[in-house]
Amino acid sequence: MTITLVNPEGLPEVGVYHQVSVASGSKLVFLAGQVSVDADATTLGEGDLAAQTERCYLNVATALAGAGATFADVAKLTVYVVDWAPEKMPLLLDGIARASAALGTAIAPPGTLLGVAALASPAHLVEVEAVAVLD
Repeated sequence: MTITLVNPEGLPEVGVYHQVSVASGSKLVFLAGQVSVDADATTLGEGDLAAQTERCYLNVATALAGAGATFADVAKLTVYVVDWAPEKMPLLLDGIARASAALGTAIAPPGTLLGVAALASPAHLVEVEAVAVLD
């Protein structure tokens, strides 16, 4: 396998992601940030962070598939959430869990969560970007 996920001793085990990914492939895949839109660029789940998160992750899966990759190949995720507050975590986790269930896979690579003032469209509450590694 190209990606090995690790939680090194001395760092906390977070549960929803791993602290480190070790990549051994030779082809890097960089995805543009994915927002909650369909193929026609229509925003889905307006005002619903969990629904938008789910759709973002499903769009990441679609983009990965276009490069011949899956979430198993993802070395790093970055998640941007508008007006982040810790109280939003259950909604974010619910969206990730729903996407994981829909895709039939655990989504747990290392990740960074960033609170931002706004995204490209005021209707978008979350954006997810990924870096994957292939052999």
